[in-house]
Amino acid sequence: MDPRRVYSALVFFPLFYLLVRYLPPVAFSIFVATSILLAQYEYYRLHSPDRFSPPMGLGLLSGLLITTGFAVPGLLPEPATITFITMAILLSHVLSGRDLKSGLYDTAVVLFGVFYVAWLLGHLIRIDRLANGPFLIFFLFLVTWANDTAAYYVGTLLGRHPMAPLISPKKTWEGAVGGLLGSVAAAFACRAWFLDSLGLSETVWLGLMIGLAAPLGDLCESALKRSAGVKDSGGLIPGHGGMLDRVDSLIFTTPVFYYGLLALRTS
Repeated sequence: MDPRRVYSALVFFPLFYLLVRYLPPVAFSIFVATSILLAQYEYYRLHSPDRFSPPMGLGLLSGLLITTGFAVPGLLPEPATITFITMAILLSHVLSGRDLKSGLYDTAVVLFGVFYVAWLLGHLIRIDRLANGPFLIFFLFLVTWANDTAAYYVGTLLGRHPMAPLISPKKTWEGAVGGLLGSVAAAFACRAWFLDSLGLSETVWLGLMIGLAAPLGDLCESALKRSAGVKDSGGLIPGHGGMLDRVDSLIFTTPVFYYGLLALRTS
């Protein structure tokens, strides 16, 4: 393992703990919004040779509006926000005078980036605002990271059967099973450590949901990078690549965890 990954983690973990546990919710919302902007920008750079362009700027602004809607409930009603963002991105190409031959592709890339990154990852803010929100955030991150770590080591030691050889040749079914078991084990560790309000069946259910969603999020980002012909989405985080590389699993596990919690609380 690259030692830079360890050093980055040693710096990030205590700062993240202080941010989530002791700072006001607005600080976490700003952290999420910043992470979304960085990850969304890296997504656009996968598809564009330009460092910045007006369509990219419109996409980033739209992502910021989505995130603001999560952070300030009622300020930007979701149906209206999504409607006008979609219309604005479509109109931007019509009015820009750019090459119409690439219009469908360019518009789709900009619009998809808003929902792929900002909409899905923005659910972190909603989780933080729930009862026991900070501890639920810790649960989500730890169980997701446990999945990634267990999948890596089990896959390295025992992996024989590729999971998606055309997308990510090193990912194996053995690693996926190891990651799933790691998620459930981490879920029980979190329950024993700081979230004893969860029942046994709830802990298993949430651990399994995160364990199934995490590798799918990873594979989807790998497919995007494969189509762009790059190994990493960026070089922002030493040893980890870009921000999008770091949150790829969370992009899937966050909404799955949030709606799983809602389902458990209404059942």
